[in-house]
Amino acid sequence: MKIIIMIGMFVCLVAQLSVKVESISRTDFPDGFIFGTASSAFQFEGAVDEGNKGDSIWDTFSRIPGRILDFSNADTAVDQYHRFQDDIDLMKDLGMDSYRFSISWSRIFPNGSGEPNAEGIKYYNSFIDALLKKGIQPFVTLYHWDLPQMLEDQYEGWISTQVM
Repeated sequence: MKIIIMIGMFVCLVAQLSVKVESISRTDFPDGFIFGTASSAFQFEGAVDEGNKGDSIWDTFSRIPGRILDFSNADTAVDQYHRFQDDIDLMKDLGMDSYRFSISWSRIFPNGSGEPNAEGIKYYNSFIDALLKKGIQPFVTLYHWDLPQMLEDQYEGWISTQVM
């Protein structure tokens, strides 16, 4: 769904520039231009209670009544956690060369630090392997504003003056 929205925004932009969409092709872009799409773990993965994932500050925030206008949260999101193979097929069908995504800190370190979560690592390895198998270059964002809730509670997040 996010991919469709991004493409729709591109089409609208092109239309506003009075250029016919049919007249644009990959050859209009410089050599080496990478066509891709992007997401964030919180917005796409879902599976908030699976794979030993810990809560992030966004999980907590979105559950507070009144914080989100329509009372939604990302507990399921677009369920990329379970549907990534289909999502990658869609990216390939759209001609994407790359995919920028974030790794959920709380999926790798449910408590913010300590021993890494083997299930989280297995998920991201499978995800990256599936991208590479389809010829889609992964670009990874290590932190996309999803601090583990445990670190927020223990250290007041990024404003802490404590030395860890």
